[in-house]
Amino acid sequence: MNTKAFENYNYKLKPYTFIAGISLVSFMNCQVALAEKSVTFSDVANLPESNIEYERQPSLIDEKLNQLKLQPLLFGPTEPNSTINISKLPIETRGWPGVAVFDYDKDGDMDLYITNGPGVSNSLYSNQLMESGDLGFFDQGADSGVGAVNQDSSGVCYGDIDNDGDQDLMVLGMGDSNILYENNGDGSFINITEKAGISGGELNSTGCSMGDVNGDGLLDIVVANSLPINDSVAWWLEPFSLNQHNQLYLNSSANVFTDISEQSGIKELAGLEQAYDKPASVTFAIAMVDYDLDGDLDIVTANDNGFFLPAALGGIDRGIIHIFKNDGNASFVDVSVEAKTNVVGAWMGLSFADFNSDGLMDIFATNAGDFESAGFRQSIDMPYVLGDFASRWFLGQSDGSFLSPGVGDVIATPFAWGTVAEDYNNDGDTDILFYGGMDIILSTTASNPGVLLQNDGNANFHYDKNALTKDHSTRSIHGVASGDLNNDGYVDIISVSGFDHPEPIEVFPIGVSFGSELDIFANLIPMFVPGDKPNELIWSGITYPNGGLAVEINNAESSNNWVKVELLGTKSLTDYGQVNRDGIGAVIKFTPENGKTVMKPVIGGASHLSQNSLVQNFGLGSATEGTIEVIWPGGIHNKLYSVNHGELVTMPEIPCDYRTDFSHHKKYRKCLSKQLKQLYKSKLISRHQLKMLTNSAIRAHIEYNKNM
Repeated sequence: MNTKAFENYNYKLKPYTFIAGISLVSFMNCQVALAEKSVTFSDVANLPESNIEYERQPSLIDEKLNQLKLQPLLFGPTEPNSTINISKLPIETRGWPGVAVFDYDKDGDMDLYITNGPGVSNSLYSNQLMESGDLGFFDQGADSGVGAVNQDSSGVCYGDIDNDGDQDLMVLGMGDSNILYENNGDGSFINITEKAGISGGELNSTGCSMGDVNGDGLLDIVVANSLPINDSVAWWLEPFSLNQHNQLYLNSSANVFTDISEQSGIKELAGLEQAYDKPASVTFAIAMVDYDLDGDLDIVTANDNGFFLPAALGGIDRGIIHIFKNDGNASFVDVSVEAKTNVVGAWMGLSFADFNSDGLMDIFATNAGDFESAGFRQSIDMPYVLGDFASRWFLGQSDGSFLSPGVGDVIATPFAWGTVAEDYNNDGDTDILFYGGMDIILSTTASNPGVLLQNDGNANFHYDKNALTKDHSTRSIHGVASGDLNNDGYVDIISVSGFDHPEPIEVFPIGVSFGSELDIFANLIPMFVPGDKPNELIWSGITYPNGGLAVEINNAESSNNWVKVELLGTKSLTDYGQVNRDGIGAVIKFTPENGKTVMKPVIGGASHLSQNSLVQNFGLGSATEGTIEVIWPGGIHNKLYSVNHGELVTMPEIPCDYRTDFSHHKKYRKCLSKQLKQLYKSKLISRHQLKMLTNSAIRAHIEYNKNM
């Protein structure tokens, strides 16, 4: 990265933007504090100036559903020849659209990649902010080579797999082979799937995540797989044998990957019915994340119990949150039982942060929701305990386990797929957002308007019903991702739906209420209704329009300050660098002056089908500066002090741990000198940055040893 060019880019961006402690222009010394205002989001995707024309095309299997709509269905065992058992109905026929937020052309603004159905190009929306000064997009999906027109595309993730300075793209297929695109660095991509050996077969892949699982500085890829979609047997009747195992691919260099799924241990699932030989679950989200902060990347998966009752009610346990602990050499053991995440649910999305600022990683996972689950139990005359299928947070404990305290004042949650954990109002703690709509073929739900939970800093959340100005209950959303699209220091939200609800349309109450503010949204739309014969269902006649894209821009009217952090791993850049170029797998801690420390992992794909920007936003509240600490893959810790508000910090890897014993102080100083001099000579940092990074490293080393 050319520092001079990067500083020029920041100057054009905002007159108060900085990099690594260098003030480009003074930020108004006599700044007047603005009155605190509530933060709201506004969807700009439908504005003509956005130039967004995305429309999600259905999967090919949708035609099978259209044919089945023409004849009566039987809710129960197949009897007359004129009826078809509902287990023959295909699932998710409108597709699983995902979204990735990344700067594919390296021009300084975040672009959007949105997956689509077969026969149309996936969209790569090039952000025109840097070119024009205004937020707007230009679809380069087909021209850039990542259109994947013949694929029924689902999930997506990205990362610099060859450490050449640009980000490559993995696009998953729904009943199709997966595709790996190498970024050429000139705005175009090339399909390298065959050479890479990573197509995966024609499975129903839902998500992927990149990360370095064996510590060689190269990004490996894990892929989440689910179940057959041509019928509903694996939803209703057969819990395990039809499910598809997840896959782990080790980067062998030169963009060639080796499937190590068997020997890695990720097929050895704990907490499931052992009558099956190596049972697979149904995974809807997967993340490589250092959950225990030991310096190596673990794997966390969100899995769905389907319509099987839990074992406690006479059913079977299939859907739990699995945690695969890494020994540092890509050998994994499922510790979900010990970690106490073996809680049965229809888990579908994952996000990570330290919600209560206790220095431990926490997890948020989306679920089938209280309203939908209670309504289903009610229909079959079974009891429902509030919270059984709630989306919820799991708080990390010092012994490596997690505690699920329930959802507190939120009381009940609706069905959800995608989720992000971001400090949306920059007040210094991490909030939660989740979207989604259930499509079980028989009916669809209109229960999730978009839920934003505001954190009080201690993992006590309340529903902010005013933040989202768009009602998302009319959209069956899958992919959700976050990133700062207009470079104002506040995180924006991007979501994509498989289909939308026709308007106007009558909705019907699910028939349950819990005293939650979200009760009023507990509605459904029947796709099939009772016929004239017993147990007979016929199509309601409702036709759903194709899904679309929402780009919700944070209005940024809050007076709270912020810092943005981008990591630079130096594998192949210096003689001593060990970490992949994107710094994926690192964990960033940020402490505002006199504030609580928050923490976010840098993840190469999580949530559901999607990936957030790798640039991390941190809110400072009213503080004007703070401290960054990075736990790099491999376990090295670096610190940078006195980071001013409004800064965009590019933090380079320094492979010298400040936690070194003071008796090795000279060795530590020598390590610093070698790495930082190479970074400076390569023009990756300026002379001023060299001084700041050196002084911060020495200060951290001294303070650590003082406290020992």
